[in-house]
Amino acid sequence: MTDSGRAPLLVASNRGPLTVVPAEDAGNGEDSVRRGGGGLVSGMQAALSAAPNAVWVCAALNDRERALARQAPDGRISELPQVADALQGDFEVSMLPVDAQTFRNAYNGVANSTLWFVLHQLYDLPTQPVFDTGWRRQWSSYVRYNEAFARSLAQQAGPDAAVMVQDYHLFLVPKLLRDLRPDLRIGHFTHTPWISPDYFSALPDDVATALVDGMLGADVLGFHTERWAELFRECARTIAGREADGVRVFPLGVDADELHGLGHRRSVDSALRVLDEVVGDRLVIGRVDRTELSKNVYRGLLAYRELLRRHPEWRGKVVHAVYNNPSREDLPAYREYTARIERLAAEIDDEFGSDDWTPLIFEISDDYPAALAVLRRSDVVFVNSVRDGMNLVVLEGLVLSERDPAVVLSRETGAAEVLGADAMIVNPFDVVGTADALHQALQLPRPERAARSGRMRAAAAQLPPTDWFRAQLDAVDELGRP
Repeated sequence: MTDSGRAPLLVASNRGPLTVVPAEDAGNGEDSVRRGGGGLVSGMQAALSAAPNAVWVCAALNDRERALARQAPDGRISELPQVADALQGDFEVSMLPVDAQTFRNAYNGVANSTLWFVLHQLYDLPTQPVFDTGWRRQWSSYVRYNEAFARSLAQQAGPDAAVMVQDYHLFLVPKLLRDLRPDLRIGHFTHTPWISPDYFSALPDDVATALVDGMLGADVLGFHTERWAELFRECARTIAGREADGVRVFPLGVDADELHGLGHRRSVDSALRVLDEVVGDRLVIGRVDRTELSKNVYRGLLAYRELLRRHPEWRGKVVHAVYNNPSREDLPAYREYTARIERLAAEIDDEFGSDDWTPLIFEISDDYPAALAVLRRSDVVFVNSVRDGMNLVVLEGLVLSERDPAVVLSRETGAAEVLGADAMIVNPFDVVGTADALHQALQLPRPERAARSGRMRAAAAQLPPTDWFRAQLDAVDELGRP
């Protein structure tokens, strides 16, 4: 087992690589621990597994996880038998049992309701944001939350260790950690987009400065695209008066082999058969998203309605398959948005549906096999996000679809920079323009569609998660302080 202060490599993230499954869901009469999946988690796990005594530091997300973390010294839950079985000795996990109120304030109040909204340009500026006394209490919790991570990382890191900090939940950690342990080599990766100094300055001046200064404590600051990287450099100059010399670009791709394995399991095959029964031989505009404000599902549905109104020749010949995973249901704005898109979906079905044609398959559920089935069946992969750091779904759709899909993609995604002119790039606010792009995508001759799809598929798999994370480690090794 890892001794405190010996880890040569540490990953820090809000959500860890393990999930505590409640007894009623585990089916065995007691809570159980399951190892997380997904390409990103797998990519970081591979690097951790290759480094003896490596540690993943994360937060306990609920009361069950907090109780588990408190059973182990320093939250080292990997020393508990049920967790050790899940990890199989690959690396250690340290889970921080931050008290529930601090966690809620930091996670919901600041990370998800402030930073996410700023970085994705989601505020209704005439009325939001409002940084009052209540919000300042939430900000104090965000500071304490980041301090808890910094202390734990400083305690567990070995001399000259590499510490890889993830995302907007932990923007303050690099500087806090640098102050505690100047010897460490620190990387930070931002999975979201970045924003102009003008918009970022909507934050209180001291908060904006603290966030940028916090990030600049890292040796290497990673972003998905050069666009986001340059916007951060501008914020560093304007807000902190500093040059961000450590900024680097690491565009995250997908692991094609892993995706094919996941996408061809029996559960996915079964879901695909169900989908085929409804769709028949019609063309499918496929969309897989979360009910997340930045994903722009509402305008996407408006664009599909516009397509059917402007081009009635597609009625009866196309189906829009929309799979949404529920997102942030504890936040009122998200519950209201979900209700709004459900109403619009019903209106589209009422306007165009007939006895022999279902124009829209619309699901909000946590059903991963069904989502993969939609991607496998898509003739057009449709993503119109307001903003997205990358958007892996469009890359996954290119790899999984068995029909050489066309792509209709928001220009405000990192993926637009990766896929280039082979995708049909749209303004996410232009419903008519998006409808026209869908029309064009449905009309593409099969040879041209296949050629475009082949080039985009190769670009999607160019930097799979394992290579993406290794490139960051190499950069930290090269640029880290002696």
